[in-house]
Amino acid sequence: MIEVRGIKKSFGDQEVLKGIDMQLQRGQCNLIIGSSGSGKTVLLKSIVGLVKPDAGQVLLDGRDWTGMPERERKVLRQEMGMVFQASALFTSLTVEENVRFPLDFFSALPLSEKNARIAFCLDRVRIPQSALRKNTAELSGGMQKRVAIARAIALNPKYLFCDEPNSGLDPETSVVIDQLIQELTREFGMTTVVNTHDMNSVLEIGDHVVLLRHGYKAWEGSGPEILKATDQEVVDYVFVSALFKKVRAALT
Repeated sequence: MIEVRGIKKSFGDQEVLKGIDMQLQRGQCNLIIGSSGSGKTVLLKSIVGLVKPDAGQVLLDGRDWTGMPERERKVLRQEMGMVFQASALFTSLTVEENVRFPLDFFSALPLSEKNARIAFCLDRVRIPQSALRKNTAELSGGMQKRVAIARAIALNPKYLFCDEPNSGLDPETSVVIDQLIQELTREFGMTTVVNTHDMNSVLEIGDHVVLLRHGYKAWEGSGPEILKATDQEVVDYVFVSALFKKVRAALT
C-alpha cells in the first residue's frame, strides 16, 4: 500500500499540489486523473521520487520514502517498476536487451536465471519469440508498450507506476494495454498507480480513482461510481464531451 499524506509542491510562486492525502491499495489499479495543470504528473513524480515534495510524506508499506536516506532509497527503488508515457525504450537495443537492462543493472542473478526471467516477462505480456531479437524501433506502438511493461516487471516489483500508458495508441490497443496492466496487478499483487486522462481506462480498470483539480483532491471513488457522482467538479471533468453528455442523460 502507498500512503500519501499532506503532499505539497510549488515551483516558484506556482503552488501545484496543495495538500494531497490518499491511500493506494495493493492489488488494485489506482488511477490519478485530472485536466492539464491539475497536478497529476507532479503528484506521480512525487510518489516515485523524481520530485521532492515541499511538505508531506509518501509511505510505501509504512516506510517513509520521502524522509529516507539516499542509500536506503536506492534499495527501495528496486521494488518499483515504471512504464513511461513514450515507453522510453532503448532504440539501440533489442527487445530482449531492453528487458535485460534492469536485471543487469540492479541484480546479481546468474545468467541462466536472468534469461529465465526475461523469457517469463516477455511471454507474460504476450511478446512472440520471433520479436526477441528485433530492434524496438521496428515494433508497433502497442508492442513497444508491452515491452515497456515487461521491462517494468522484470525485477518483480511491489509497486508499478504507469504514466499515460495509452498515449498515442488506438482505442482497441488501449483496451488491450489496460487489461494487461489490470491482469498483472492482480496476479502479482502490486500496488499499481496509473496517471491518465483516458475515461475508458477509468471505467475499465479504475478500482480506485482520484480526481485532481487545481492541485486539490476533488473526488475519489471507483470507476463505475464516477458516472453517478454529483459533485460539480466531477461533472465538469467527466461529462465535457458530447458522448459522455449522452451517457449522463441516459443515466438520469
